[in-house]
Amino acid sequence: MGSKKYRRCCGIDVHKKNVTACILPPVGKPEVEVRKRTFRTFTRDLKQLRTWLKNLKVTEIAMESTGQYWRAVWNIFEGHFEKLILVNPQHIKGLAGHKTDPKDAQWIASLLETGKLKGSLVPPRELRELRDLTRQRVNLLEELNRAKNRVEQLCQAGNIKISSVASDLFGLSGRTMLKAIVEGRRDPGWMADYARGTLRGKRRELEWALDGSFTDNQRWLLHQELGQVDWLEVHIQVLEQEIARRMAPFEEPIRRLTTIPGIESKTAWTIVAEIGVDMSAFEDAQHLASWAGLCPGNRESGGKRMSGRMRKANRYIKRAMCQAAWAAAHTRNAYPAAFYRRLQARKGPQKAVMALAHHLVAIAYNVLKRGEEYVEIGGDFYDRRNKSKVVSRMVSRLAKLGYQVTLTPTEPSELASDKPSSEPTSQISLESEFHADLVGEEPTPEPTAPASVSPEVTVELPAPDITSVRRLKRGRPCKCAERGIPCKHQVGLRLNSFETQGLERGKFS
Repeated sequence: MGSKKYRRCCGIDVHKKNVTACILPPVGKPEVEVRKRTFRTFTRDLKQLRTWLKNLKVTEIAMESTGQYWRAVWNIFEGHFEKLILVNPQHIKGLAGHKTDPKDAQWIASLLETGKLKGSLVPPRELRELRDLTRQRVNLLEELNRAKNRVEQLCQAGNIKISSVASDLFGLSGRTMLKAIVEGRRDPGWMADYARGTLRGKRRELEWALDGSFTDNQRWLLHQELGQVDWLEVHIQVLEQEIARRMAPFEEPIRRLTTIPGIESKTAWTIVAEIGVDMSAFEDAQHLASWAGLCPGNRESGGKRMSGRMRKANRYIKRAMCQAAWAAAHTRNAYPAAFYRRLQARKGPQKAVMALAHHLVAIAYNVLKRGEEYVEIGGDFYDRRNKSKVVSRMVSRLAKLGYQVTLTPTEPSELASDKPSSEPTSQISLESEFHADLVGEEPTPEPTAPASVSPEVTVELPAPDITSVRRLKRGRPCKCAERGIPCKHQVGLRLNSFETQGLERGKFS
């Protein structure tokens, strides 16, 4: 018979210059002593650590994600042990127990042995390398923006106001003018002639904007900053070509992601590099949104809801999804834009765009998990879902503007009603009383025939009784007429008693 296999856990405390490993006794053998040893972080020392762990028959290893220092250890251990876990330090601190620096490794190992640790997502090496490229691209773009801001500051210091006339300081015309300023051999009128396209219509303003007080020191600084801008742009272009080459195996998932409004190819690169294409790592779309830091904070104490501020989480995927949300919010005839407008009216633009980013990451999860393209349900989705409420609200607004409207259906539709669909329906004819005032004509008395009715808006309402026109929801019928009191249930569809008396006395026009 073969020897029985035991489970043996190891915790590793990672630092910049050294790592400490603590190996607990195998499960079922308490007589074996705890082994602890410290190694330096050079490659040869980490390989010695790996050999030591194998000789002691370690089966499971857990380590904290300390900055970037865990990466080298993970790369050397990957594929050599049955179970390798990377743990969030905040998760360990939240567990009950005493944790001190000298006992970090032993504490991690004991938590691993008792099954209290939850591992973080560590994608395969191929995706980790893609992460490095996409994150480097973000860093270069941020540096490019800083360099362009420094150029703008130099221009303002030298009273060069190109950005006040041209919309893009770094367009073809703006770059040519900036290079001419560095040379210092052209007068403002000559440099203004470098304008291209529609900017040539502003040559006089450009001549005034280019008449500055640049010194030799400012010209030298401008030359250096422009060289930095050119270098960064070339470097970003080369990096994007390399990313596109390495993304070739993921061409189909990227194509499906780009069918989502607001997500273009570069955003899809970030999504694939950060979360991968295998969604089995996440239980559902809500867990992915929480991992990406795109869900409200859940802090409650003593039955009182505390701050709902979002946590930091993965800032790269969060940044990409927020940018996609801003783009989707301005997409025409798309459901995400309707979703944004619906929340923006109540919550404000910042909260609405974060909610839309949460929505988009959930859509991306389902697109990748199901292997299907995004299906657009239309920018009028909420109007179609609540058709009766929308019709009632629009009619009410027209009535407040002084209109009476004829409602006739342009296509078959069903509105919510208390009565069966077989009950006969009738049309409510309401004429425009103030049309003459709106078009600038002399007011005319109310017509007696419907031949002179103004342009109409149409929808069919089930209403033999005009007092129940407004009551499209379920509930008791209106009994105001039976009780002999003024009815308040059809406000917005016809004038109330106060407005009727005002018209009779000439108070309203």
